[in-house]
Amino acid sequence: MNEIKISRYVIGAVGTNCYCLHREGEKAAVVFDPADLGEALYQKLSEENGLTVEAIIITHGHFDHILGCEALKKASGAKVYAPAAEKRLLSDSDMNHSAMYGRACTVVPDVYVEDGDEITAAGITFRAIATPGHTEGGFCYYVEEGHLLISGDTLFCESVGRTDLPTGNMDTLTESIREKLFALPDDTRVFPGHMGETSIGHEKRFNPFVCI
Repeated sequence: MNEIKISRYVIGAVGTNCYCLHREGEKAAVVFDPADLGEALYQKLSEENGLTVEAIIITHGHFDHILGCEALKKASGAKVYAPAAEKRLLSDSDMNHSAMYGRACTVVPDVYVEDGDEITAAGITFRAIATPGHTEGGFCYYVEEGHLLISGDTLFCESVGRTDLPTGNMDTLTESIREKLFALPDDTRVFPGHMGETSIGHEKRFNPFVCI
């Protein structure tokens, strides 16, 4: 099969990483966490890169990861996938802080995802991994082929997601990382919701919050 390509777009007021995955030479694509500017993102992917958005996948419900979801869905017709355990944040603009930001936003997914589910879109299979802590229903998504992890705001390069917002819990977050993410191969490339790429092996050795 053709190699999986990953593009990163840094979008929105707090520099959120939105990722687009597709197979080299193929048009179908998957978008993770359309942080804002959904219509502009669609135009860039479709008109400039010739890609067709087949699925939109959400890691968690915070405003800076969902503001562009509705516009991207409307433009592309793609289904939206999101964690079932994140219904509260996705449906409450106060809890997800979009109302505080001045752009009240909620998301009703087409498909609610449970821990361990597999989503296959654009010829790529993503395994959903429940990693509560940053939020109560946050998920990461793992591609076994190529050892790729979209980690949302669960795990960053030598850091972790904040837990002082609604439904956050630091003990739960560190447990999720140690038990779920650190069970993945050390060479797994980690694509976080903010900042740059890292790897599971690097975080095991150098992340002061969760290194083992």
